[in-house]
Amino acid sequence: MRYLNIAGYIAIPAAFLVHWLAHDQSWEPIATFILAALGVIPLAMLMGESTEHLAERTGPSWGGLLNATFGNAAELIIALIALHKGLNEVVKASLTGSILGNLLLVGGLAMIVGGWRRKEQTFNPFAAETNAGMLALAVAAMLAPAIFHYTAERMHDPELTRHEHAVSIGTSIILLATYGLGLLFTLRTHSAIYSHGPRQDPSAPRSAHGGHNGYGRWSVGKSVGMLLVAAVAIGIVAELLVGSAEVLAARLGWNHVFVGVILLAVIGNAAEHSTAILMAHRDDMDTAMTITHQSSLQIALFAVPFVVFASALMGYFGWGHAHMLDLVFSPLEVASVLLTVGIVVVLGLNGRANWFEGVLLLALYAILGIAFFNVPVPHTAQ
Repeated sequence: MRYLNIAGYIAIPAAFLVHWLAHDQSWEPIATFILAALGVIPLAMLMGESTEHLAERTGPSWGGLLNATFGNAAELIIALIALHKGLNEVVKASLTGSILGNLLLVGGLAMIVGGWRRKEQTFNPFAAETNAGMLALAVAAMLAPAIFHYTAERMHDPELTRHEHAVSIGTSIILLATYGLGLLFTLRTHSAIYSHGPRQDPSAPRSAHGGHNGYGRWSVGKSVGMLLVAAVAIGIVAELLVGSAEVLAARLGWNHVFVGVILLAVIGNAAEHSTAILMAHRDDMDTAMTITHQSSLQIALFAVPFVVFASALMGYFGWGHAHMLDLVFSPLEVASVLLTVGIVVVLGLNGRANWFEGVLLLALYAILGIAFFNVPVPHTAQ
């Protein structure tokens, strides 16, 4: 991991040099994308490390919320930049991919790493039940606009676009309100149910200050400062990443949905990858599962409606190529989220996890990845 971080920091200036000095070469977009992707990873991990130090002062609920919030900053920044470029389908694909990646890839890896040498691990079943309900709402929020679109389209609605925007705005308001009330429920009115001290693996080394891995606990000021620095740096690198991804997809004949669902989402999820897996390895499955669930819920109930309103604002003021983002996801995206939430709910309601359940999650992620990769590129793709 240390060498990956070093390589990532070296890749940041290298990506800009390649982009500026070799912009007329056919191989430049591929090299720029790879280098920019490597550059995002250590920055996202820095955000994860900073929030881990903040989370050490809290229980699993607050700790998981902090990790999910700042871990999702990379995805949100990437989405806003893609919006500015008018790549609405890439935005929706990357948000879908973040949900799939958090629940299947991150959750599956956490279960395998944490459960490989243990018969099983436990986490809060009450939190799992609440999260399952909110994830089900997220599925409904994707289904309803899609069903409306295909229904109104078959009825030859002359104002289809305006009606779709109205459905998207109304749905977004409800999602934001529900997410806020969910935070109030889990962190305030019923916090005693969801907050109990995280269990740590006694074999994990601790410093004299209570930190892990031999490092002292960071101060709140240092943690917040590093978060801000990492967020700004990710914004700069993400601009290059999204631009090169668009050209990369055209050069290699890949569809934009696969680029958004798999490539950009996996890169943006680097913070959740490292932090959730680390918590599971320490037998703190409460925090690991809270990170994966809260991160997905924040994408579905907060980030999605946020970018809808952001797109409306950017389009109104004529910023870049931005235009209104609707919530009409493709049938494959909707079905993928439905299948993902279904298997996560089935496996997680008992509050227990083992390594084979992690294998099942990764298997579904691989199947969905194959499906998205083989989506044909439309002739109208830019």
